[in-house]
Amino acid sequence: MGVYLNPGNRGFQESIRSEIYVDKTGLLACTNKLLNTKEKFVCVSRPRRFGKSMALEMMAAYYGRGCDSKDLFAGLKIESAPSFEEHLNQYDVIYLNMQQFLIGAKGREITEYLEQEVLEELLEEYGHLLKRHDMGLADTLRKIHAKSGKEFVFLVDEWDCVMRERQGSEDLQKQYLDFLRNLLKDQTYVALAYMTGILPVKKYGQHSALNMFREYSMTNQKTLEEYTGFTEDEVKALCERFDMDFAETSSWYDGYMFKKFQHVYNPKSVVEAMQCQDFANYWTSTETYEALKIYMDMDFDGLRADIVKMLGGEHVKVNTRSFQNDMRNFMTKDDVLTLLIHLGYLGYDSQAKEAFIPNKEIIEEFENAMSVGGWVEVMRVLQASERLLEDTLLYDEARVAEGLDMAHMEVASILTYNDENSLSCAIGLAYYNARKDYKMIRELPTGRGFADVVFLPLPFSDKPAIVVELKYDKSAHAAIEQIKKRQYTKALEGYSGEILLVGVNYDKEDKNKPHHCVIEKMTYRQ
Repeated sequence: MGVYLNPGNRGFQESIRSEIYVDKTGLLACTNKLLNTKEKFVCVSRPRRFGKSMALEMMAAYYGRGCDSKDLFAGLKIESAPSFEEHLNQYDVIYLNMQQFLIGAKGREITEYLEQEVLEELLEEYGHLLKRHDMGLADTLRKIHAKSGKEFVFLVDEWDCVMRERQGSEDLQKQYLDFLRNLLKDQTYVALAYMTGILPVKKYGQHSALNMFREYSMTNQKTLEEYTGFTEDEVKALCERFDMDFAETSSWYDGYMFKKFQHVYNPKSVVEAMQCQDFANYWTSTETYEALKIYMDMDFDGLRADIVKMLGGEHVKVNTRSFQNDMRNFMTKDDVLTLLIHLGYLGYDSQAKEAFIPNKEIIEEFENAMSVGGWVEVMRVLQASERLLEDTLLYDEARVAEGLDMAHMEVASILTYNDENSLSCAIGLAYYNARKDYKMIRELPTGRGFADVVFLPLPFSDKPAIVVELKYDKSAHAAIEQIKKRQYTKALEGYSGEILLVGVNYDKEDKNKPHHCVIEKMTYRQ
């Protein structure tokens, strides 16, 4: 076994011996179908700490020669697959962690350093088959394959680190891409090439060196959705095992959605929460919030408004197709939002083509990024939100009216004052802190001049449900009557118990007129 050539199964051993191991070996049945086909080039991009390296260690243990891994996979999902024994430990694996090569190059060209390191191990293993030892990596592999018939599985971790950490060096990027193309494309020695990173490989300007790869990204994981993070069933099982509340786990770490699997959880954070027996921000604590703030503060028309809408609980339309798949070339706000999807700061609904902030963990990170300046209006609303919830639960109609008035005015400095969606956004922001105890359900505007939001208490909360309705040029009592008439309480998803109806009226033309509020209590049974 070597460092790069057939590195063995130690990494996978550590995974399955850990206190928490979620069986994702079904992924191997998927990659087995791709071996030695036109679809054998796979690029899987996900946010950091979403299990990319663990998947590669699993593949190295399964495919690599020189180690008997059968017992390691005993009882796991892949063992029951028809292709299990056919491909078990049958290939030479070349495992490349590009981050390590970038660091180890120390001023040299990364590809030159990579070739030197990998060739050393190849020559040690297969030097007896070669008449010359001065060939490049691709030529050496061709010779080995021609004389021995050996096929190689390439596992490339952090494939995009050159693009992320050498953003200003386009020559280096193109040279690196050309190297990967020459190493992998149209080479008969390649049985499978599986690359992982944060960014997809589709486009880098006019350079399409790696167009043979099929991409599985956060905008479309295709058949690999189940292996992107933890599924809902997997998290439910962990919550039962560790006696943790599933609803609260969902509010903290759920929110990444795909076509088939609508609830995908951040695996790093779920594992930490289970082991620490505490719900907190684990994933984003591994990187400074300043990285997010850089993108939030970019001067693209509509970007600031879209971020405010998402903080208020809305989804926003985004065109992901124009993104150049790097962290430097941004032409529109959609490019910035698409990057934030790939980084994991936003969820993405591929059916509706909308982005949104997925969960409490990520909301906290946006709040941290805004707290250091540039988002004064929004921070004022967020800081007042805890008091607003208290006033609502105390039936303090005057203070609730004052709080919603302030939130409406602050949001209007970024969005349009009389736009119905901006009113809904104002409510979402005004009750921002309520999300600790509530699930916010947004009702679409249906009629002249209203926007309403329902707050459904989470199972661990002892607070009443809340329905908030804004109207203009009528009365707060009319807002209450509309809640009852239109039966908004049906949005409470099986909830039974106390409900606070909060009706607020404002003057459409005169922003200086104070809002008015009426709060009523009712008991609802389903």
